[in-house]
Amino acid sequence: MAAVTSRYARAFADVVFNTKLDSATVGQQLHSVISLLHQSVELARVWENPAIPADQKRNLLDAIGARMGLLKQVRNFLAVLIDHQRIMMLEDITRQFERELNDRLGFAEAKVTSARELSQDERRELELQIMNLTGKRVLADYSIDGKLIGGAVVRIGSTIYDGSVRGQLEKIREQLSS
Repeated sequence: MAAVTSRYARAFADVVFNTKLDSATVGQQLHSVISLLHQSVELARVWENPAIPADQKRNLLDAIGARMGLLKQVRNFLAVLIDHQRIMMLEDITRQFERELNDRLGFAEAKVTSARELSQDERRELELQIMNLTGKRVLADYSIDGKLIGGAVVRIGSTIYDGSVRGQLEKIREQLSS
């Protein structure tokens, strides 16, 4: 499944880069279609139903695309997903597409979980440390988890940097038990 989403995401990222589209607009349009699919179960059923002819599905896509003002490239990408019965993977493909764009633009996505709300200065300092670690500009997503007691946990891709008090206590417990 991951290989499929990655293949479609990379291909669409190529289109966006080669045609010099505004990636923010493309992302917004994809998220609008995802939202529409969440709101309309009937639409999702029509687009994923193999018994409905592809040209009828594309006609429906064209009507929706005209109303939403979809870019031609976004419309064509959605048509490919519909034709290949991959439209229900749109959310995963979009997530992978955004990762691909960020990677190509030199951004690292970081998920930061802290024990309390971080001040702007603390966020800047943390993002600077992450930038020094990765060599990339940072797009950080912050959340709070009171169970951490103190400190923060930073996840970049599959790598986790645990600077939380809870994490340090776990390490000490493991050392004492072994």
